[in-house]
Amino acid sequence: MHQACHNDHSAGNAVVASDVLMNNENLESKQSYKWRNTLSVIRDSVLVLFFVAGFAALLSSVEGMIENQRTQPVYAEEQAFLHNLFGVKTAEAASYNGLDALAVSIPGNITMEPGETKTITVRFQNIGTKTWQNSGSGFVSIYTHGPKYRESSFEAASWTNDIQPAVLNQVSVKPGATGSLTFALTAPQTTGSYSETFHLASEDTAWIDGGSFTLSIKVQNQPTSSSGVTTSHQGAVVMQSANAIKARGGASILFTVGVKNTGSTTWGERSLTTRDYEIASSAVDFYHAAWVSDSIVSTRSDAIAPGEIDYFTFGITAPSEAGEYTAQFSVSVGGESIEGAEITLPVEVTQDAPDAVSSPRVVDPAPESDLDEDGDGIIENIILDEPTIRIGVLIVDGETDDYVSILAEESDMKVRDINGNVLANVDEGVAVKAFYSNGAYYYDVGRGLERSSYGIRFIPEDENTVLTITNFDRRLTRNAGHADNQFRNILEIRYNSENDRTWMINELPVEYYLRGLAETSNISHQEFKKTLLTAARTYAYYHWQRATKHAEEYFHMNSSADDQVYKGYGYELRTPLITEAVEDTRGVTVTYDGETAITPYFSRSDGRTRDWGEVWYGDVPWAKSVSVPCDVGKTLWGHGVGMSASGALCMANDGDTYEEILTHFYTGIDLEKRWE
Repeated sequence: MHQACHNDHSAGNAVVASDVLMNNENLESKQSYKWRNTLSVIRDSVLVLFFVAGFAALLSSVEGMIENQRTQPVYAEEQAFLHNLFGVKTAEAASYNGLDALAVSIPGNITMEPGETKTITVRFQNIGTKTWQNSGSGFVSIYTHGPKYRESSFEAASWTNDIQPAVLNQVSVKPGATGSLTFALTAPQTTGSYSETFHLASEDTAWIDGGSFTLSIKVQNQPTSSSGVTTSHQGAVVMQSANAIKARGGASILFTVGVKNTGSTTWGERSLTTRDYEIASSAVDFYHAAWVSDSIVSTRSDAIAPGEIDYFTFGITAPSEAGEYTAQFSVSVGGESIEGAEITLPVEVTQDAPDAVSSPRVVDPAPESDLDEDGDGIIENIILDEPTIRIGVLIVDGETDDYVSILAEESDMKVRDINGNVLANVDEGVAVKAFYSNGAYYYDVGRGLERSSYGIRFIPEDENTVLTITNFDRRLTRNAGHADNQFRNILEIRYNSENDRTWMINELPVEYYLRGLAETSNISHQEFKKTLLTAARTYAYYHWQRATKHAEEYFHMNSSADDQVYKGYGYELRTPLITEAVEDTRGVTVTYDGETAITPYFSRSDGRTRDWGEVWYGDVPWAKSVSVPCDVGKTLWGHGVGMSASGALCMANDGDTYEEILTHFYTGIDLEKRWE
């Protein structure tokens, strides 16, 4: 079993102890112990059993402490205590023990008949420092997860055991290489949609970081053709206009792919979609204005017979930051993914998208104070009221049937146009529908469809009240775990001709924005949260000052990974410790020579960060290469400029404060409190 992640050892130890005692009793019988000694033996046996049971329980508790370190920081004192007392070597957290993986190929939507067995293969790149093996100590396999060691409805007879579907196919997979695991799924008899989560593990060592994946499986009775034969769809990618792409950040790229129908049935209604799983903590957005929606790239209805090739020509937008990325798409027919029709396209962004580094900014007023009055390392430089920031949170398109429905459950709401004119007063609990079409905005507050020539704002009477976009649910359209359709303060529907699309924009105070930021989790070290949120606040303030990055679409930043991942009020509710870290650092930003410093950060370094000029262009004096001892021997993951999140977390776990972490990664900076 997977000892580093499993705690069911106390019973086994008790059985071993019982066997030892039975052997002793047999030996004593052979030596013809007298009856008067038998009572003594029984008494001693009982005492030994109590001792063994107590030690087993204690060992189980220790192992529980080891297991707990998967989600809690592990401190050196705790490790030394356990090692000295029990000789237990505690496993390091997965991010630091050389065991790291990156999903390369995971099946998209899987459709099965009740009772059907289907074999799938998953592929992961070894981005850690240790070689994976399929046998011996620490061999790599997959276990059921979410929760771990659960009974799966899709257990197949070929599984290694009831919680372990398969071991690594390859004898060994060196760092940088890609390994695969092949296993069968047997569908239950009950039809419906299922979500099955699994996780890579190194036996008796640790869960492999980045090795979690979830399969979306639909169990249904397959449609049959007029002849009564069950339909099936198979394909193969036979042509790509490029095997890899190099482009500047933000560039529009045209790409063509040919997919051959290698099955036995004709393809009808079909679509090219983005892959419906996340790689790493947040997916890179390749959205192009020509796509049908955020996730649907293109649709077709013409017939493609067996043996024919279907050609898709479509656009993608290169991510804004320099680095290496992977765009992944798949073809589906009638909602069923075509086996073998997955498209993987490496994209190298050679230069950061034109940014606001040299763009004009809002001029700061004179500071009220410019001193570190309390000696906490923070300069009291109160220069303004808390900024109100505008975030593009949703493109209004086919995902919401081209309209939005806005609801304030705990406050009355005013509907105004962007010029401030009142269009309607709406009672709490009453939803308002709105959309843009052919040069005008339309809304319905219960009086029938009404028209406005200007963008429409939904403003709760009570500031920072939560508004819900009732017809937007990420669980339904993006296979997410939460709806994340609630946002504080003001929502605005606004069309822009620059990209010919309509956005829902969330306008709110920057500190409330940070509460809904999904750049870290609730369980990370609190000083790490403060570090990351201060960097994120600085990034937001930087773009608020300049207001150029998304000026043509009327907001400061969007809510996806090319700016900062923002999920709104739902994430705020789920992560109260993030709110605590926001409040503890309220108003604090990173400055250099009195100016707001742009603060890039990335996932992990290889022992040092990169100078700004190594990756992008120009000289940024605070973004210099610095050492990251915690990342030595690891693989660079990200652009490498600024702060390594992995290194920052390690420093926090080692006792460094957020001020010390930030001043390590950003050279010569100050921390200034800009608003109360």
